[in-house]
Amino acid sequence: MGLFGKIFTWWDGATIGTLLWSWRNGEKVGTDYAGNTYYRSRAGKGPRERRWVIYSGANDASRVPAEWHGWLHGNVDGVPESNLPPPRIWESEYTPNATGTEAAYRPAGALERGGKRAPAAGEYEAWSPDT
Repeated sequence: MGLFGKIFTWWDGATIGTLLWSWRNGEKVGTDYAGNTYYRSRAGKGPRERRWVIYSGANDASRVPAEWHGWLHGNVDGVPESNLPPPRIWESEYTPNATGTEAAYRPAGALERGGKRAPAAGEYEAWSPDT
């Protein structure tokens, strides 16, 4: 997007003003697997510590992992990377919700897959009010 885009757009990453403010008033705490960078206010700047995130890409709060969400809201004091338990063998990697995209699940018979459904089983008998 370049310099012009950074000056005027807020929906794709941070503007230049936000980046400068973060550089001057913030202390970088860490980065998550998606590339989002987390900051907190420097010590002595007020009674309450401010915490914020600079997104890598589109500004979408659902892109913040659960552990960093807890840190942003003050539920966890330490940096999440040092407080996380080791991953379990049965845990899988995060995959974003594919609803509304080309990668979304389309069952057999969906219009996007031709709209042809398999015929119903032969054991079905329609109800008739005469019997």
